[in-house]
Amino acid sequence: MKNIARGVFEVRLRPLEPYSTGDSKLGRMALDKEFHGDLEGQSKGEMLSARTDIKESAGYVAIERITGTLAGKRGSFVLQHTATMTRGHPFMSIAVVPDSGTAALSGLTGSMTIEAQEGRHSYELSYELPDA
Repeated sequence: MKNIARGVFEVRLRPLEPYSTGDSKLGRMALDKEFHGDLEGQSKGEMLSARTDIKESAGYVAIERITGTLAGKRGSFVLQHTATMTRGHPFMSIAVVPDSGTAALSGLTGSMTIEAQEGRHSYELSYELPDA
């Protein structure tokens, strides 16, 4: 049975030195997040992005480790992000990396959606945890 965790998060992005020098369309950022709601915790991660000459077309990938409490269980897990924007039309996939759960979150599987409106970010994590 799938469980759903919902809440909000704050995100801080910090530019990092790019891997590719001389290409202003490739970016690299540090991610720091604070999650509140059914998932309480913090994450640290890194994002790579690419902009294009076409307005509202871009892409990014990111990896972040979340440490906190989900459904009363403490541990950590990793999320993998893949996203594109094609002339204003978004596609985003965020998945729990298989076997990345630790401690009481060992065996966690699932996916997340995020929404940003007026500077406020919310999440919905659809997940499964093995029976204890």
